[in-house]
Amino acid sequence: MAYYKDLREHLKALEANNKLVRVKKEINKDRALMPLVRWQFRGLPEEERKAFLFENVVDVKGRKYNMPVLVASCAASKQVYAIGMMCQPDKIIEKWTQAQLHPIEPRILSDGPAHEEIHVGDSLLKHGGLDEFPVPISTPGFDNAPYFSSPCWVTKDPETGIRNIGVHRAMLKSQTRTGMQASPYQHISIHWRKCKQLGKPLQAAIVIGSTPAIAYAAVTKFAYGVDEYAIAGGIAGEPMELVKCKTVDIEVPATAEIVIEGELPTDSMEREAPFGEYTGYMGSERVEPYFNITCITHRRKPIYHAFISQFPPSESSKLRGTGDEASLYKFLRYDCGLPVLEVARPESCGSAPYCVIKMKKSHPAQVWQVLNGTIAQVPRVKMVVAVDEDIDPRDADSVNWAISYRAQPHLDVRIVQGMMVGLDPSASPPTVQEEYPAPSGASAMLIDATRKWDYPPVSLPRKGFMEEARQIWEELGLPKLNPKVPWYGYSLGHWTEENEEEAELALRGEHYQTGEKLARQRIKV
Repeated sequence: MAYYKDLREHLKALEANNKLVRVKKEINKDRALMPLVRWQFRGLPEEERKAFLFENVVDVKGRKYNMPVLVASCAASKQVYAIGMMCQPDKIIEKWTQAQLHPIEPRILSDGPAHEEIHVGDSLLKHGGLDEFPVPISTPGFDNAPYFSSPCWVTKDPETGIRNIGVHRAMLKSQTRTGMQASPYQHISIHWRKCKQLGKPLQAAIVIGSTPAIAYAAVTKFAYGVDEYAIAGGIAGEPMELVKCKTVDIEVPATAEIVIEGELPTDSMEREAPFGEYTGYMGSERVEPYFNITCITHRRKPIYHAFISQFPPSESSKLRGTGDEASLYKFLRYDCGLPVLEVARPESCGSAPYCVIKMKKSHPAQVWQVLNGTIAQVPRVKMVVAVDEDIDPRDADSVNWAISYRAQPHLDVRIVQGMMVGLDPSASPPTVQEEYPAPSGASAMLIDATRKWDYPPVSLPRKGFMEEARQIWEELGLPKLNPKVPWYGYSLGHWTEENEEEAELALRGEHYQTGEKLARQRIKV
């Protein structure tokens, strides 16, 4: 089956898989829309979360919009994410890896649905400019404006011409102006600084509502110089089809719902925020670039598309975390050749500062190669834990067990300074804006929670006995089990033949033989 050609085909797939909620009731985008979607992240198990399509949207002033608002369509859950990838949930990382190993370059078309309506020059404000779109307030009561929460910013390196796509929030500041928030290490910020040195503005386009492959690629961190359109093509298994913008030298998806063209001046900046962030705290006010709009194009009867972020877990944490896990896994396993089995970025932490890596080491040095490689590839991580193959990196109880009994703080923990601050409120007070902190400004903690020598067996019944007991459990009609790793005992090397023999005697009810043996081996004191 061919990949989705646009957001609308993706929408049909979500509905066909019972992962779409259509809301026909009138919903206020500034007060109720995002809070309604938020409830599924605060009150439902992940497997029950869905995308929401609001078909009757008004704003706080009573204005009615003639376009629907789609939220959480890319990553409401792992199952929803898998629909966007067109694979089973357990195949997501494998598909991501192949997409990175085999990218497919995009192709340029002469025209596309993204240009069905064009507002430029004297007609730029014909439909109100940005007021045409039902942009929700993401954190009602705290955000200082509606923000684009899913804008795929497309820019080019002014020296090489290589494209970059990244998702960075955008505050609506006027009918023809938005903000743009990006950390210094983000590639759009590098483009902006290069243009500043050249004394010219940075051309850009905001894409809202495209195939999920582009959204997945845009939120994931790759090496500088990687064209995310090619990665998206690798996910889709076919080239992304692009069209040229009308007023800037940028290419955008031919079937995008909405495209906003313009320039980011490099000779001045403006205050931006507060805005609810993925950290679970409000993002503080910052001085950032702003975006002057020169053209707006969109499809007839477009769909406005938004991500829901803010307090984790959220669509944002699932969206970024899954892609970043795949990117880091590919880097460590294929680029570095290290024995990594799985990478986990826990959603409870916003899928950013905390990372657990499962590996099967053959030499102690490999653990530190993995830990150091992680902080080299991921600029905003601050806690990295390496665990053995018998630990579930996605289960906090399993990881805590490994940290507690497979690591010694003075031997197996290292603190690395000089890390990026990002949006971490623990690195500096909210009133301080540190773009490039001193070495003490931010740090990372690396923990080797792997076994260093043979251990006694795990103190759970052997696998066969647990399986036998589970069968009885099910026959008794007891609640459905969701086994946690480890759920049975196994040897970790420190277990003698004598230990094994004594355990077998106990299973035969002949444990007194062991008692007699111990009596014969009695030691005088």
